[in-house]
Amino acid sequence: MSHHPEYEYLKLMAEILKNGKSKPTRGVTGIKSIFGYQMHFDLRHGFPMLTTKKMPFNILMHELLWFVSGSSNIKYLQDHKIHYWDEFADKDLNLGPVYGVQWRHWKGPDGKEFDQLAWAIDQIKNNPHSKGIIVSAWNVADLKEMRLPPCHTMFQFDVTKGKLRMQLYQRSSDVFLGLPFNIAQYALLLQMVAHVTGLEARELVVSIGNAHLYNNHLEQAKEQIQRTPYAFPKLKIVGDVKSIDDFTPENFVIEDYEAHPHIKAPLVIL
Repeated sequence: MSHHPEYEYLKLMAEILKNGKSKPTRGVTGIKSIFGYQMHFDLRHGFPMLTTKKMPFNILMHELLWFVSGSSNIKYLQDHKIHYWDEFADKDLNLGPVYGVQWRHWKGPDGKEFDQLAWAIDQIKNNPHSKGIIVSAWNVADLKEMRLPPCHTMFQFDVTKGKLRMQLYQRSSDVFLGLPFNIAQYALLLQMVAHVTGLEARELVVSIGNAHLYNNHLEQAKEQIQRTPYAFPKLKIVGDVKSIDDFTPENFVIEDYEAHPHIKAPLVIL
């Protein structure tokens, strides 16, 4: 089982526990962190949703659909029982020009909006050998308007021999709580884009700047790395979906998901 792709994640936690340097953060809890780390998930081994602790597919799927929708308002999330953004939103439930807004409504200096995600999908179809199929959430001019600067900063697509790969860059990663969501969400996005472009989703690469464990997650991480992964589940896309905007929760079916029990850990609000 040592070649199981989940060990890429477990090895990262072990590396931080062993070699991470202690640092303060903007929040009340310090971190142990390393800088510069990369993981590869070959989707032929299944959908990379962690099995060493139970993951809530519905929550991570609804949050991704919310990103894809281009919204800044968290009412959709609250309607689907997702509340970890509540602390960041203003009184009208808005977060400012965060992830989805930048993906779908990037504003240029002339005030015109640019739909990066639709453009990237068009490039995959019509200019697949491009080395610049990138979607960025890091809009420097908008950072001061965001309630939280984007942790998952940009992603890039590669098309080779009918296989679609994606690399995600994260400036900062809460490895115990946040990263498992990001891995599964971007694998889901990769499969969605592959579906609408007629390609095979082959590999997700995750590159991280500051990879950290909060000090009040260390014991939970130690518990998790003792567990042996099960086989990854399968994700099937069902129904007639032609466009990235057509996906609904009913289009996703998770099969054969077996996981160890959930491990509770406090969410650290920065």
